[in-house]
Amino acid sequence: MSTQVPPLLRGLIDDAAVFPPGSAPLPDAVVAHRGHRTAWYADMVGPLLVPASMLRSLPTLLGADERISIGVIGDTGLAGLAEAIAAVDERVDIRQVEVAVAKRREDPQPGLDYLLGRLAGWPRFIGYAEVPLSVGLHEALATIASARAAGAPIAAKFRTGGLAAELFPTPIELAAVICACRDLDVPFKLTAGLHHAIRRADPETGFVHHGFLGILAGVLAAAEDAEVSDVAELLAATDPLPVVETVRHGLDRPRPLWVGYGSCSIDEPLADLADLRLLHGAAA
Repeated sequence: MSTQVPPLLRGLIDDAAVFPPGSAPLPDAVVAHRGHRTAWYADMVGPLLVPASMLRSLPTLLGADERISIGVIGDTGLAGLAEAIAAVDERVDIRQVEVAVAKRREDPQPGLDYLLGRLAGWPRFIGYAEVPLSVGLHEALATIASARAAGAPIAAKFRTGGLAAELFPTPIELAAVICACRDLDVPFKLTAGLHHAIRRADPETGFVHHGFLGILAGVLAAAEDAEVSDVAELLAATDPLPVVETVRHGLDRPRPLWVGYGSCSIDEPLADLADLRLLHGAAA
């Protein structure tokens, strides 16, 4: 494992090149992912995220002896996952399956129960249940915590952005979710909107995006039993200084709570981390 990527940042960013706004064709994404896997920053990059609807074409893009680690994103919904997963061959190592268990303002419990039933019959990869930050959230987290305690390979996933303002949780909303996961010992992933290290407004949409480094600072604070308000303060910070200093003090420790997030660009977060002097690679 490379010493150029500190423990806190290892596996932080899954390769979501085929997803918006990058939307790379799958053949191009596979080629680029090969490059990430051999780069000096490889330890920071997780599996290639592939929509379930594209799984059938993935083996045709691999060499005869080539293997690839992926995460499956359930764009076909819960019911379509089993058929899609069955289509891959032994060269494709599925690390995780990520799927929304409910739409916003729907009860997540039926979908969560369905996913738990499926996970019991699949190979031992982890399932990330994407739970809307709305009705039934706390009950869903309690179900996930109970299932994990019983040995189920499941964790949570939350959306932190999208095409509508309501899909961007406020700092206090996201801090409350992070602290709830801490209290229940539930690891979680995040998705959407985390394009840069520090919180900022998108110049085109006006939507205020969370910064992935601000979230990392908030997670470190939460792991030290910080209150929701203190975590929210770090999430809301637009001044890099307190965020960077919090993260710098935790670089030599494994990342708590937060499994990571998918990004359609690896280069953008890599550049931000280099600019903030948190990641020093061969190209620096």
